[in-house]
Order: sequence, then structure tokens, then C-alpha cells
Amino acid sequence: MSELSFGIKTAPHNTTYPAMLKVWQAADANPVFEHAWLFDHMNPIHGDVDGPCYEGWTLLSNLAARTERIRVGLMVTGNTYRHPAVLAHMAATIDVMSNGRLNIGLGAGWNEYEHQSMGIPLYAPGERIRRLGEACQVIKKLLTESVTSFEGRYYQLQEARLAPKPIQQPHPPLVIGGSGEQLTLRIVAEHADFWNYQGRSVEEFIQKAEVLHRHCSDVGRDPDSLPLSVQMRVDYDDLKGTAALLQGYADAGATILIMNLRYPYPDDIVARLASEVIPQISVG
Repeated sequence: MSELSFGIKTAPHNTTYPAMLKVWQAADANPVFEHAWLFDHMNPIHGDVDGPCYEGWTLLSNLAARTERIRVGLMVTGNTYRHPAVLAHMAATIDVMSNGRLNIGLGAGWNEYEHQSMGIPLYAPGERIRRLGEACQVIKKLLTESVTSFEGRYYQLQEARLAPKPIQQPHPPLVIGGSGEQLTLRIVAEHADFWNYQGRSVEEFIQKAEVLHRHCSDVGRDPDSLPLSVQMRVDYDDLKGTAALLQGYADAGATILIMNLRYPYPDDIVARLASEVIPQISVG
């Protein structure tokens, strides 16, 4: 049975860079935490859109350079914001900078305001998800092939090159977020190294995981080869309740547990998670 893996997430909106850096370095120094995450939005997604929001990949490169051990990633990158070939180059660079600590998070994209305000096309849901599937192919090919040509419905490459290659071989783990049962979870089964579920309820998580496992069987993949992750907000006033909710997901089969931290972060929150939450959670 798989071991549990714990991480933190600091959504980089309505917060400050020094505060996030302090939390990330505290997690990096505590061996019970294995990974740390940001999100990928250009404006706050909770509250006033006029608030501060740091660009995810730029911030990630800095936090990767200012940590030493913890794995790093975005949960998850909006595929619509960047051409996947450009994203592959960004990912390879950060994997080298971090000495092989990158997870590549990907999702189809969804935020209407951001797309409309910046003039970025927000395609119909079906097309967005099909683009995500092609993007996974493009990224993996560029990260593993010396010269890449690709003729897809949405993306085309002609003798494209990417060097240096990432340190992780054959490529950094690909993490796909999303819960659409017909298309998205099929892409997860085909391409992801692990799946992420945005915590809403354990019951829905179980339902989605069952659908994902059926897709795995359809594409000839062992469902046990695809770890399941969940991200869930930490209640600073009820860490015992937070632990109980995370235990519910662990009991349902999630082995990668990500604790979302909202600003302002209590000064001792990383130490408290390590001492008061994580010891209460066991493999389901």
C-alpha cells in the first residue's frame, strides 16, 4: 500500500511574496512535507479582482531557487494561457534550476474574466479539454525527443528543439487537475503521472476516482499506477477537523494530500501542521 505524501499550497493572490517565501522555506526545512504548490491565475479568484496576484511560473522559478529539497509545482497550469511548447521550455528550465524537483501541473483552463480581460480565447469546454490532451503530447515529446515534429488538430511543431533537457527522466511528473468524467478523466488516464482533485466532498472524490479507474482500464493502464491527490483548505481554527477531513480522503484512496493555506498565514502554521495534523492521518 502506498505511503502518504504531504504538501502545502499558497495560492499567490491577496498575499505577499515575503509571506509565501517564509512558508515555503519553513516547509522545505521540515522533512514531513514533500511538495509545495502555487496556482496559475493572473487576478485573484476569491474576492476583489483588483487585489494582488503573482504570476505563477515566474514566482515558482524564484521559490524553486530559494528552496533546496521540497518538490515544486503549480496546481495547476491553465493550458490556454501559454502555448504548450513554450511551457515545455519553461518546465525544463525550472527542473534544471531546482535540480530535478519540478512537478508539471496542467489543467484545461476556465476563468472567464481573465480570458476576456486579456483577449485570450476561452474555447468551448470540449475544445479546451481536447487541447489539453494535445498539450500533454506536445510537452512530453519536447521533453524527451531531440527533435520534435507534431501535427495535431490544435498544435503543430516542425523540427522543434528543446535543450537542456530536464534532469528528471524521462520527464518531470505530469499532474492533471479536473473532474470532467467523459473527457478530462480520460486524458488523466492516458497522460498523467498523478491526478488532482479539488476537495469538495469525499463522496464525489470516490465517484470521480471510480470513473477514472474505468478510463484506465479502457486505455490499458493499471489503475494502481495512477496515484490520487487532493487539495483542501486548512481551517486554522480547527486543525483537528482539518485532519479528520484529510483522513476521509486518505481512507478513500488519496495518497498525496495538499493543504491549502490562506493569507495571512499564522507564524507557526507549518510547524503546527507537522505536529498536530499530519501525525493524525494514516494510510486508508
